Amino acid sequence: MTALYLPSLVRIGGGALNELPTALKQAGLSAPFIITDGFMAKSGLLDRVQALLAEADIQSGAFPDAVPDPTVTSVDAALAALKRGVYDCVIGLGGGSPIDTAKMVAVLAKHGGMPSQLKVPHVQDEAGLPIIAIPTTAGTGSEATRVTVITDEKTDEKMLCTGYAYLPHIAIVDYELTLTMPRRLTADTGIDALTHALEAYVSKRASPFTDALALAAMKRIWYALPIACAEPSNRDAREQVMQGAFEAGMAFSNASVALVHGMSRPIGAHFHVAHGLSNAMLLPEITAWSVTGAQARYATCARVMGIVPSGTEDGAACAALVAALRERNRQLDVPSPAAYGLEEGRWNSLLPLMAEQALASGSPDNNPRVPNHTEIIDLYRKVWA
Repeated sequence: MTALYLPSLVRIGGGALNELPTALKQAGLSAPFIITDGFMAKSGLLDRVQALLAEADIQSGAFPDAVPDPTVTSVDAALAALKRGVYDCVIGLGGGSPIDTAKMVAVLAKHGGMPSQLKVPHVQDEAGLPIIAIPTTAGTGSEATRVTVITDEKTDEKMLCTGYAYLPHIAIVDYELTLTMPRRLTADTGIDALTHALEAYVSKRASPFTDALALAAMKRIWYALPIACAEPSNRDAREQVMQGAFEAGMAFSNASVALVHGMSRPIGAHFHVAHGLSNAMLLPEITAWSVTGAQARYATCARVMGIVPSGTEDGAACAALVAALRERNRQLDVPSPAAYGLEEGRWNSLLPLMAEQALASGSPDNNPRVPNHTEIIDLYRKVWA
């Protein structure tokens, strides 16, 4: 038996943002609180959304100070701002960080408590305020997931929080909002989405439903991401990557992610590397280590992505997949941790703690080949340079 969790109302395609007031009314919601970041506020998008709502006689409040890799302090500030008014839902507008902030605020607004009380193994299924996700990047898939990640500044831990309560009720997936994304952000978030699809497909919790979404997503993203990076205004490429990210989000929300994500979160927490970039740094080598655990599945990925012809033998297909992932990182200028400028002594000293935090997240248990603490340390060392 497979349990599936998907957004209730979805508007997808160019211009979907204009459907926000209609979607809110369809859901019986009338007093949204918007959480976004300074860039979205300065770009005029927050004003555009609030004007769109006002034209439909929907008044909204806003918190424009969400931070990258959302922290407990940022969540507390957004929650305090929400409590100064009366609101019946929370809109996350922006990349994964504002949406993740909105998810946690929506739960705390109704149930109280602290994010540290909600991290795995706790599962928060009892809903908070309804969540509306409007992504402006194509990568995190947060608009389709029942997951949020909040950083505890005191311990430098990225706390994985999961449960039905974090699943957006409404998702507005408008690729036109990604047309101004810079190349680095396009690449990093796109590889993040590719990682979601790949890990969902090889996860021990995969199902026929998630398989279909994951394969569709990786095919789209593998083809369209280089084009979107090279030609930012290419609408077809932007649409393909955005839809792929949404499909990948639905896939991993139901099948879970695996070792790449488990190892990625500590890098982000301790070194403040953007989540998509830390996934990209890890993906080729973690895939190379994992393939023996699910050779047939990784080979299918290589065939679906067009890396090898359909009749290629599994072993050769897996080798080609790893080589192609390494080459794609070179093509998109993904740096190693060393090349990115991280401090080697601090990296090495933190490896035992990072490995412990990776295992504690639970994600490595879903991997086709499950590592122990020492093997994770060895993998971090291999990825370094």
